[in-house]
Amino acid sequence: MAVKSVRDSSAGKKEFFPTVAEIDLNALLHNFREIQRLAGGPGHSIIAVVKADAYGHGALRISQTLEGAGVKALGVALAQEGIELRQGGIRLPILVMGSLLKEQIPSLFEHQLTPVLFQSGIIPLLEKEAEEQGITLPVHIKVDTGMGRLGIQPDEFRPFLKELLRHKRIKIEGIMTHLADAERPGSGNSARQIALWNNLLSQLEEYHLRPPMIHLLNSAAILSLPGAESDPVRPGLMLYGYSSYKDTKNRVFLKPVLSFKTRIVHLKTVPAGTPVSYGGTFVTKKKSMIATLPVGYADGYSRALSNCGKVLVRGKRVPVAGRVCMDMIMIDVTDLPEVDIGDEAVLIGIQGNDFISAEEVAGWIGTISYEILCAIGKRVPRIYKELV
Repeated sequence: MAVKSVRDSSAGKKEFFPTVAEIDLNALLHNFREIQRLAGGPGHSIIAVVKADAYGHGALRISQTLEGAGVKALGVALAQEGIELRQGGIRLPILVMGSLLKEQIPSLFEHQLTPVLFQSGIIPLLEKEAEEQGITLPVHIKVDTGMGRLGIQPDEFRPFLKELLRHKRIKIEGIMTHLADAERPGSGNSARQIALWNNLLSQLEEYHLRPPMIHLLNSAAILSLPGAESDPVRPGLMLYGYSSYKDTKNRVFLKPVLSFKTRIVHLKTVPAGTPVSYGGTFVTKKKSMIATLPVGYADGYSRALSNCGKVLVRGKRVPVAGRVCMDMIMIDVTDLPEVDIGDEAVLIGIQGNDFISAEEVAGWIGTISYEILCAIGKRVPRIYKELV
């Protein structure tokens, strides 16, 4: 079925967009319920990761939908992502899982964002602001158990904890770590991280602490390490219908949430020997029909897909012809005699009996589905299929 690439403008008129990202909110809720089931049922808490504009799906609308579904909290990477959600009316707790600089503290308090702490120098600054505002600030502690990115080193955990407990306006709401290799549980890396994690949790008990939120399981780990202690769980990619852990067949059924679609805007018949696009890297071998699509690398369709990407038109796969341009790509539709201007072209998604996934697109250019989804640009409208 062709995408209805229209939405209401502020003036009430219908706007038409040839290139859209169609977001299926019913698929999102299906994936959310599957995660609940895997985590232990509806009583098990979930922090939904909506950083990077909800992996390209539109953070505000995704967050609104998950808020209605009963998610515990939202996770973002940057304070400004949390601020945008607050400005959009989101009232759920929002965990800022990335960096926090002293200049961001006023905004953090103004928008009631929950920081993740891993540097002792910022603690007294947070305490001072909390004292001035007469509130107690909930925080999460992040420990680096093997990711090598952000977090307190394990041998610094006790001194950090002691420093934090000296400040009465700061409440330890959670402790977290991040698994670096959860999609490969057989490597032993996750087992080493979990052993270190359990040791750190035992150190908490020395201080009679048991934060209500203890979390380490990301999407891959929910599937590959179901026995690890984590409440809440912290899914990102799974919410959007994909998994980096490949052995999922008998455990979960995920529905991709996003489809990336456009329309044919130009058709031309050219003779054999005709070069197409920049540099002439594609040359027709016979009389050919070339279609132009109004989508390019500025929209998130990677230039690396030049001469290797595939697109669905009339239910058939056709190749990208030549280099991907900033705003356009060309495809070879010679074998589709009925093709016409205005026909739908599916870059990611289902058409007829075929399906091109973000994972497959990633495989063509040696990257991961995360990057393919996150790359879809802001100028591509998100069109939401409403809940039924």
